[in-house]
Amino acid sequence: MALFNRKSDTAAAAATTTAAVDPALAALTGDYTIDPAHSSIGFTVRHAMVTNVRGSFAEHEGFLKLDGSDPANSSASIDVKIASVDTGIKDRDGHLVSGDFFDAEKFPLMTFRSTSAEQLGGDTYRVTGDLTIKDVTRPLAIDLEFNGSAKDVYGNERVGFEGSAEILRSDWGLTWNAALETGGVMVSDKVKLNFDISAIKAAPQA
Repeated sequence: MALFNRKSDTAAAAATTTAAVDPALAALTGDYTIDPAHSSIGFTVRHAMVTNVRGSFAEHEGFLKLDGSDPANSSASIDVKIASVDTGIKDRDGHLVSGDFFDAEKFPLMTFRSTSAEQLGGDTYRVTGDLTIKDVTRPLAIDLEFNGSAKDVYGNERVGFEGSAEILRSDWGLTWNAALETGGVMVSDKVKLNFDISAIKAAPQA
């Protein structure tokens, strides 16, 4: 099921695309709130050159606006509370929120605001937007897979996405590191961001 269609090159192609809109796709149109209890925003980074450390942010909120009839009008926004970072080690979490890394007291939020989206094929999409960490805003492309839609046991209409992106943390001013005696550094510059999103459709207004 395609959420974002490529723009047609001709008026005839556009008319054909409009006529072929999938009713199930059109039914997804609406505003959605990301459900933090059933969503995860996390990261993976190489530590000491030999293993991966994984973490997530327990507190986040976000909104999706889906237009199934004209997917180019769809958008997404996410706010992540930096102080909620959890890698399973309290001391490490404390270091991450300190001035060496995120400086959460001064910059409490990491944000993403989409600017465009495109279909890569099938149910795979690339959503591009602005990622802000600390006082730095840079473009970020996130590859996502649409997992489908369903009505849960409470009657909520849900959609699901999962995906990832890779960044260089130094691009956002996260440059702390320590050299290893055997060569290399303690923390890799490359970080993989992971997204597993479940969002609930808002009830139509009367």
